[in-house]
Amino acid sequence: MSFLEFFKISNSWIVTGVVFAILAIAGIVALRNAALVSRFVGEVKGELRKANWPWESDPKIKGFKKYKELVDSTIVVLIATILLAGFVSMWDFICTYVVDFITSFGS
Repeated sequence: MSFLEFFKISNSWIVTGVVFAILAIAGIVALRNAALVSRFVGEVKGELRKANWPWESDPKIKGFKKYKELVDSTIVVLIATILLAGFVSMWDFICTYVVDFITSFGS
């Protein structure tokens, strides 16, 4: 295997050329807009500092107690997802049964 074969994508030099051309264009655009990208990253950092993170900031708290809010929120999301899935499944079953019942008159 030659050195260039290492860079080949999907066994085609055409696909490889297109992918690397897209990456080169993206890199050029990022370099030309470096000031905008830098300002954007700075603003994101500032907003993330203002965020309320779902874990305890006290370094004395260890283990799952540190992540109590995160664990509780995850459990709430899982329960809500299961309930929503059950609700959608129930209505899917009912609608399928009703449509099958109605279409059985036509045959």
